[in-house]
Parts: sequence; structure tokens; C-alpha cells
Amino acid sequence: MIYMDNAASGPLRHEVLDAMLPHMRSVGNPSSIHRNGRSARREVENARREVAALLGADPSEITFTSGGTESNNTALRGVSAGRLITTGIEHESILEPCRAQEDVRPVTYLKPDHTGTISPGALAESLSEDTGLVSVMTANNEVGTIQDIPALAGACRRRNIPFHTDMVQAVGKIPVDVKRWGVDLASASAHKIGGPMGVGALYVRAGLDLEPFVLGGGQESGMRSGTENVAGIVGFGEACKIARAEMEDGMSRVAALRDEMVSGMLKIPHSVLNGHPTRRLPGNAHLAFLGINGEDLIIKLDENGIAASTGSACSVHTQKESHVLRAMGLQPEIISSSLRLTLGPQNTKEEVLDVVGAMPSIVRELRAVSPLKGRYGF
Repeated sequence: MIYMDNAASGPLRHEVLDAMLPHMRSVGNPSSIHRNGRSARREVENARREVAALLGADPSEITFTSGGTESNNTALRGVSAGRLITTGIEHESILEPCRAQEDVRPVTYLKPDHTGTISPGALAESLSEDTGLVSVMTANNEVGTIQDIPALAGACRRRNIPFHTDMVQAVGKIPVDVKRWGVDLASASAHKIGGPMGVGALYVRAGLDLEPFVLGGGQESGMRSGTENVAGIVGFGEACKIARAEMEDGMSRVAALRDEMVSGMLKIPHSVLNGHPTRRLPGNAHLAFLGINGEDLIIKLDENGIAASTGSACSVHTQKESHVLRAMGLQPEIISSSLRLTLGPQNTKEEVLDVVGAMPSIVRELRAVSPLKGRYGF
């Protein structure tokens, strides 16, 4: 299988598994004061330092969670007063908590342009005295567009309004710096960068008053109760350590492979690239092949040993039209025929060439039975 669905989840790196295994066999609870507990606590704190270093934070500002969804929910519910401002292209773990609060607080959804970009000027104009929190994702999970987070956060900072960003797709793939960018809250997840599933982190700027989302024994400095997932946290720390060491060279290599793949795909008639042409994640190629249903395309790719998707893996079973592409104002025929191919550090040039080589015949086969073939002349 050629795996090109890294935006959904990246393969667990063998170095990460090696780091986790001893802690999957151990019995130390990091809240215990005996030797095993103290050893587990040291490992958790070592991992916290690695996560903080990748985000540009202080270790004391990192709270471990079960993943990006919990981190996003904690941020949106933890700042409970005032208007929420977000965008129409956020992950469902942002949009659903916003919808759930519409009865008790106003929510504003900013529209992106056709590339999926949010205007800092439009955000600044939407801010008001009753704004309690703004949340804009760093990079889109479907089309890969990267936002100007320093400018967006700066507009909020000038009004003393907390700013949260969902960094789940960006962390470990592009340089991020929560301090330099002026971010107050940021979410991250381990399994997007070769770490294990089921562990994530929330950055909370020192001094920001945030209500805990999970109550109980007071772990994670009272921010997230529950016994820490030591093995998962250790794996997250190791994945962050590797990402810091490999990011610069890895970004260039993966972006070059992506560009080669996009170039080959766009040679197919009636194909288009979605998202920003340059400000996009290194591994993201989001394309539309007009006249074809995207789900049919995924099935045919799978039959040919290629794993891909149409969009967010978190909502794929609902078979809904992409809210991201709809918010971008794309035409229905582009939305229905879209495909997301996302590369990771394990992908090779040979795999890219195999996918580019296989795609024309797959597209021809599906277009031959398409009810829209008369519209496009194929």
C-alpha cells in the first residue's frame, strides 16, 4: 500500500515505539511518590519539555490531553465569557463546540477567500467589546492553506482578546512559535507527526485564566484531571524531538515531492488544485478531477494500492459535503470531485511516480461511466 493519507494519521515511527515500550510494561503512576512513580513523573516532564520546545513555549504552559479534539474543546469552553469568533473552515472539533454554545453566547463565523485564507483585516473588523475568544486554525486539514497567524493574533492582542489556534496539522511540519506569534492557546496532536494516537497537548499562555474541562484528581497542574498516559506522552515527546531535528530538511524534501505530484496530476485534463498555491503545508495536495465523484476515486485508488481521502478522517463516515470547500465558495462540481493526497517523511519519489502514473487510467475509467461526461467532452 502506498500511504498518502498522512493528514489523517502518520505512521508510528519506530524510534517512538522503542521509546514507548518500556513504559507500556511499567506500573509507575506519575502521581505516586515511590520510586516507580517518580520515574514515571520524570519521563512525563522530559516529554513536556520536548513538546514545549517544538511549540516555542515554556514547559509549564503545556497540558497533556487525549488529542487535538480534547485540546480544542478545552480551549473553547475554558474561556466561557463573551462572543466566540472562528471561521467556516475549522475542524469539526472547533465547529461543534461553537455550535453547542450558540444558545448561551454569540458566535461569529468568518468566511475565507477562495484559497481558504482568512483576512487579518476582516478579523480585526469583526472584533468588538463583547468578544471573549478568537479561534483560527494554523493550517487547514483539508486543503492545507496556512494562515498568517502572527497577523491574526496581533489583531486580537491589540484589543486584549485571547487568541486560540488549532495547530494540529502544522506542528512538526512547519516552524511554529506560540510566543513570537502572540498566541494565547494552541492545540497539538501526536499522531500527525509519527507519534501515538490518543495523546495531544494544549498550550495555555502563562497568566491566562482558563477553566479546566476535565475535573477530578487535579493532575496536569489542575488543568486536566486523570492519570497521565505515560507511554503515549513519552511517545509524543520523542516524536517532537525527531520533528525538531528533521523539520528543515524534511520540509524541503516533502514539498518537492508534493510539487512533482501536483505537476503530474494537473496534466490530466479538467483537473484543478484547491487551496492556496504557495502558502500550504509541504505535504498537502488537494485536487479536483471534474466529472468524477471523489468517493469513487478513493475506492479505485484503494484497489490500486493507494491510500488517500477526500477530507477530514474525523467526519468521513457521515459522507457530508466538505464544509471547508463550501465555505471557500468553490463550485459544486469541484467539491464533489475532490481528492486529498497528503505526504509524510516516509514517502518516496518512486511512490509519487507510481501514483502519478496510475492516476490517468483511473480517471479515464471513472469518467467513461460518468453522467457528466457530456458536459466536459470526455
